[in-house]
Amino acid sequence: MAQGTHDFVPDPRNDAILINVNGTLVPRAQASVSVFDSGFMLGDGMWEGIRVHNGRMAFLDQHLDRLWEGAKAIAMDIGIDRAALTRRIYDTIDGNAMDACHIRLMVTRGIRSTPYQDPRVVISPATIVIIAEHKDPLPSTVEKGLSLFTVHVRRGDPAVQDPKLNSHSKLNCITACIQAAQAGADEALMLDPHGFVATCNSTHFFIVRKGEVWTSSGDYCLAGITRSNVIRICRDNGIPVFEKNFSLTEVHGADEAFVTGTFAGVVPAHTIDGRVLTAGRGPMVERLQGLYKALIERDIAGRDRP
Repeated sequence: MAQGTHDFVPDPRNDAILINVNGTLVPRAQASVSVFDSGFMLGDGMWEGIRVHNGRMAFLDQHLDRLWEGAKAIAMDIGIDRAALTRRIYDTIDGNAMDACHIRLMVTRGIRSTPYQDPRVVISPATIVIIAEHKDPLPSTVEKGLSLFTVHVRRGDPAVQDPKLNSHSKLNCITACIQAAQAGADEALMLDPHGFVATCNSTHFFIVRKGEVWTSSGDYCLAGITRSNVIRICRDNGIPVFEKNFSLTEVHGADEAFVTGTFAGVVPAHTIDGRVLTAGRGPMVERLQGLYKALIERDIAGRDRP
């Protein structure tokens, strides 16, 4: 059965988690937002996925930078400052007695007075929902990897919908995911408007060729935090890394491939469009997985909690 990077080991504790809705911890079965909420009604909002290790959020500054940049770009007032939001997230973690978890932080423009897209009909402050779950990626995914399928759905031009925005509006990625799943693959590989490789539907994409690590130019993909950290790891450890345009021909002829994301970190892609690159994770992916784990440990070791 096909499975993506976000498949996880089921944990019965998630049935009883408390969800933070606008600063109040609510049992999962009772957590809700209005049908007039901007996120539900129009996908009008921004979100972040954050990993918690040993009671601390990894790369928190980078996540908050991206959230605030996106909110400013769409003229959305989050309504509280970074320190208050950080405390609210930790309140959620502590309220669930969690030491390790995955956070889904969602901020929408708030409640509208009527079903209409104009933000001037918003009548409430921003809606802030924080979901913390006991959630670990499947070990088989991290070790053996994924199969990818190149879909017809392209990454958009910034003048249409800027892919730098980590918005609630993800329909193009969802349609890409559907096409890949119907083709029997785990995730979708997406091209940019010029036909070069851009990214995957929910992760960033890299290849390894002759000891070099390549990823897209970044022009048509989200400013991925794990992506940027992997590039940083390569540079710090003498691994040649390039952000550049490359084609599917170069992908199909690669020595290794992998995807990156906050939830699962660095995950091998063993097969692309039916071409088998590796039996599981190759030597470069295995090395990067170890370096990325060490980077997380250094980040949380230097992080104070409020």
